Amino acid sequence: MTGSHPPTVIVVHPKERKSKCTVQPLRTHEEFVFWKYPRKEADSIQGYVRLGLEGPLISPADAGSGLLVLDGTWRLAEKMEPDYQELPVRSLPDWKTAYPRVSKQFEDPTTGLATIEAIYIAYYLMGLDTTGLLEGYYWADRFLELNRDQLT
Repeated sequence: MTGSHPPTVIVVHPKERKSKCTVQPLRTHEEFVFWKYPRKEADSIQGYVRLGLEGPLISPADAGSGLLVLDGTWRLAEKMEPDYQELPVRSLPDWKTAYPRVSKQFEDPTTGLATIEAIYIAYYLMGLDTTGLLEGYYWADRFLELNRDQLT
């Protein structure tokens, strides 16, 4: 994985369990910067877009922008969004998750993705190199199989 785009910033909610964190293997890649929420460095994220809902689809036009991703359960990520509202939001098309999730308290969103899956899709759609992104992701093969029609 190499590239000339700004590093991807992953903002991790403190309640996110490391044992369930799908982006943990990316901590060794220099293309990724991890912030513990509520950390924010406004100067560092100028020219970034944020993955979220309710925005135009991410595309190759975003390849020169940095990518900011909120990492936590969908409810925790929702609570972090206001702190980064100045960033333009980019959304993802419907892909299938391979991550087995079962919530005993809340109904999971049908389009919910693991954070690593969302990053992979964003990089793919931006035209960035995805080599090595899914290394260490237990369900990588299943994820790619479920979405092989999207990978054209």
